[in-house]
Amino acid sequence: AGQAAAVHAAATGYRDRSHFDGQDVLESGLPGPGNATTGWLNRAIASLPAGERVAKLGGLAVGPSMPLVIRGAAPVLGWAPQALPTPSDALAERVLDLYNHRDPVLAAVLQKGLDADRMAMSDQLDGSTMKPYGGLANAACMRQSAQGAAKLMAADDGPRIAALAFDGWDTHVNEGGATGRLAKLLGGLDGAFEEFEKGLGERWKDTAIVAITEFGRTARVNGTVGTDHGTGTVVLLAGGAIKGGRVIADWPGLKPAQLYQGRDLAPTSDVRAVLKGLLAEQFGLSAAVLGDKVFPDSGEVKPMRDLVA
Repeated sequence: AGQAAAVHAAATGYRDRSHFDGQDVLESGLPGPGNATTGWLNRAIASLPAGERVAKLGGLAVGPSMPLVIRGAAPVLGWAPQALPTPSDALAERVLDLYNHRDPVLAAVLQKGLDADRMAMSDQLDGSTMKPYGGLANAACMRQSAQGAAKLMAADDGPRIAALAFDGWDTHVNEGGATGRLAKLLGGLDGAFEEFEKGLGERWKDTAIVAITEFGRTARVNGTVGTDHGTGTVVLLAGGAIKGGRVIADWPGLKPAQLYQGRDLAPTSDVRAVLKGLLAEQFGLSAAVLGDKVFPDSGEVKPMRDLVA
């Protein structure tokens, strides 16, 4: 109890409704969309003192491709559940032996990947050797991906910072309410939180999880019983390190005159303020580093305080 909180009516500085541009702004941490090649989370890792334990262990990217948010100069391990049967140990060792003779550098990378996959997939949810599709777009995939990530992060030499990309939240059609498509997705997200709590063990007490989307949804249901691209959204926080049991919001209201452009929840908090607050309290990053390096040109966005217990 008391290990979850919600920051409501929040948004990045982006005010249009393109998924691609919105995700670019959210993950890059830049003021607007562009040709970003690095993400704010990787820059945060790179900003930690040289030799610091969290920085030394690097990051973890979970998904079929590395999310922009964790791309950059700091080292990152990539892992994702696959849609193929798990190869036998004998086959994996034969391939590894081949590379050892032909390309030792590639062999070292392959060995690291095999070790990570074995650890992440050991004792999985249903004991099956068939891994789910790596798109991470349903409840089972969310849980299994979180379970694998937690195993990797719980290891003494495992990464301490991770980024997981979950798809499938663009609910234009048949969104549902207490039951239905959105409810199933939220159940999967809740299951992912549970897998982290179980898998991280004692490290859970020091853990902070942020779940966030690039923008919210419209305040009104559309003609296909769903919602369309909006503006204000909610930032979900969970973990033993979170000062939870509360909703944090300067609530703007949902009356027609209070909606942004007459259709969306109006944002009253900056997502970067939430992220800055967590990075400052969890890792000791200064406001100057956060405003200049991690989230460039954001000095006017002050860290949200008192998020960590």
